[in-house]
Amino acid sequence: MEFNFLGRAFKGDKVIWCIFIALCIISLLEVFSATSTIAYRQQNHWAPILRHSAFLLIGFAVVMFLQRIPSRFFSILLLGLPISAILLVITMFMGEDVNGAQRWLGIGAFTIQPSEFAKISAIGFVAFFLSKMKPDNESWIFKTLIIGVAVLCLLIAPENLSTACLLFGVCFLMMFIGQVSIKKLGTVALAGIAAIVLLLGSLTMLPDDIADKYLPGRLATWKNRIERHSGEGKISINDVNEDGSIAYKITDENYQVSHAKIAIANGGVIGLPGSGTERDFLPQAYSDFIFAIILEEMGLLGGLFTLMLYVVLMIRCGTLASKCEKKFPRYLILGAGLILTIQALANMAVAVNLIPVTGQPLPLVSRGGTSTIITCAYFGIILACSSKLNDSDHEDVDESIANVDFETFDNTTENETA
Repeated sequence: MEFNFLGRAFKGDKVIWCIFIALCIISLLEVFSATSTIAYRQQNHWAPILRHSAFLLIGFAVVMFLQRIPSRFFSILLLGLPISAILLVITMFMGEDVNGAQRWLGIGAFTIQPSEFAKISAIGFVAFFLSKMKPDNESWIFKTLIIGVAVLCLLIAPENLSTACLLFGVCFLMMFIGQVSIKKLGTVALAGIAAIVLLLGSLTMLPDDIADKYLPGRLATWKNRIERHSGEGKISINDVNEDGSIAYKITDENYQVSHAKIAIANGGVIGLPGSGTERDFLPQAYSDFIFAIILEEMGLLGGLFTLMLYVVLMIRCGTLASKCEKKFPRYLILGAGLILTIQALANMAVAVNLIPVTGQPLPLVSRGGTSTIITCAYFGIILACSSKLNDSDHEDVDESIANVDFETFDNTTENETA
């Protein structure tokens, strides 16, 4: 009886549920530890973890709600694309500046991050149009996808380049999986690579005094991050002691990376549960560098376990997608799994100094408001699409939206060809 009740309450794939619950537990433990510096500055020392717990509870409620919705209703995410674009434009002019980036929009007593809404809307947008793609309308749908995704990414990029690159990369992979012409995708890939190389080359060659004086704030920040990362490991004559030993100095330029490395070294294999020290030194220890705190307090074993949760999530999403008879839920599952996994890998890569600092949180683990709730929404969508893979209720899209005259378009194309 109890098992039947749990089965009715928790719909969808049980492996996805286990991953979701495991990540929530890790998040509560590590955010509680990593927010010690915030807790010391507040009257109520429990306030930071209570705030995070509240957002996780809201996110859990979102998952419980979304898991019961037939996948065809997620086509409403199409409406999120223009709404997200409007919010991003408003944020450019009226957004709140936090840590040198204007990414948040204040609404009353709350702040939201429009780029998070843009990401989930773009996943739904791409999944919808891929599900309607046929050989005779591929060209039109491809142009629609590229224009829609490119506009969102261009609006996100000025204040959050890493998120724009992440979103475009995931949408590109979805189009590749959706069997869009390799020739078309290759053209886009070459253009994107050329643009990135040109931007990075221009930033690295530009003298620092000119960059600081004339470049917009975020471009100067990107330049500094790239130079710091590329300069890691280089030893100057001033770094060598008289006896020939190397003197490593922690400076403002290598502060974050140095303390992240110290945290990893402190953790060893089994970690220092609740006894980590670098949480008091690392800026954004509860967000951008929370994986370094996980490695310090849970050790290499805990870090590998956390990494494996995201890897298994992606593998399971691929398995579930392969079982979907309908295209729309198939692409939704793949898109949600890709964006969660790639974002997690980016966060971990920053913590171990493989790539420059990006500002990407660890999905569902890092402290956050909008990001936590939207991450839970991804899990809710995956669970909803997996709950009745072969159920007739799970159509490609809602009929009211599906009949957006794709048939008329197809017939017109055929008549013109004739």
